[in-house]
Amino acid sequence: MLKSFTKLALTAAATLAIASAASAQEYSFKFQSSDPAGNPNFELQQEWTKAINEKTDGKVEVELLPVESIVAHNETQDAIAAGILDGHITDTSYFAGKDAAFGLIANPVGAWSDPQEMFDFMQKGGGKELMNELVEPYGLHFIGATTPGLEAFVSKVPLEGVDDLQGLKMRAPEGLVQQVFAAAGASPVNLPGSEVFTSLDKGVIDAADYSVFSTNQAQGLNDVATHPVYPGFHSMPLVEVSMNKEKWDALPEDIKTAFEESVAEFAQKQVSALAAKDEEAVKAAKEGGKITVHDWSDEERAKFRSIATGEWKTVADKSDNAKKVYDRLTGYLKDNGMMK
Repeated sequence: MLKSFTKLALTAAATLAIASAASAQEYSFKFQSSDPAGNPNFELQQEWTKAINEKTDGKVEVELLPVESIVAHNETQDAIAAGILDGHITDTSYFAGKDAAFGLIANPVGAWSDPQEMFDFMQKGGGKELMNELVEPYGLHFIGATTPGLEAFVSKVPLEGVDDLQGLKMRAPEGLVQQVFAAAGASPVNLPGSEVFTSLDKGVIDAADYSVFSTNQAQGLNDVATHPVYPGFHSMPLVEVSMNKEKWDALPEDIKTAFEESVAEFAQKQVSALAAKDEEAVKAAKEGGKITVHDWSDEERAKFRSIATGEWKTVADKSDNAKKVYDRLTGYLKDNGMMK
């Protein structure tokens, strides 16, 4: 009798626990990332899903799927609008084909020297409102921005500033990045990431826009190109956290606030974690005695930014929204003494 009673009590307790958990979870969403499973960025994004669940006392559950799980990386915007996905964590530049504005706000080459500058633009410079002007017509609401950080620059030759870019044979992706480097006097070519190491090693190129320092170090790029520029001066992608606008609008204010706060906290955590990895990699690389790290002065960064703005203008001429991005971005940079 005692065993039967104990078993019955345990069964009842388990049923009650399941019922309580079910009642606590009021909102369930499916998001897709632009990063693959196992990638450090994806792992940090998974921690965000736990954070939003804890912040809302279990009311919100976000299932995060790796890239290509449901749709291609550049199809998530349409999938969210159609209700196939509820949200995404993705590089905004993937949608530049729809509107040039997405490419310009996603990576205004040369604009940022630190992630906090971009976060400040988003929060205080009108960036967040601008992002919603861009995505809401497509059925999305922009919650907040994060970034993997400022990319380093890989080089076989010493680069102390803009003048050293003259004639530099380098790899850069097509689009705005290539345009800016060409305007600065370099000779950029388009190469897939898989060919960067070999091309540097064989002298086909002398430099490359590739990734953050820790990734460059892990893949051996600094072994063949021993003059990296760190922190970088050129590229820092905006990664947006957005969701279906109708579902966002239906959320109570406390849940909306929890989403916004958790994304802001996640962004700082991601930047700090990846910066720490970069710093460890820089230390290890320096201790190896093979590399010389070059850090451009504020003046040289400003020179590069000044050149870049001319190319931003060409993008701004492609759409009304791109012009809005250009005006707000340059206005912010001027107001904060980052460009003349």
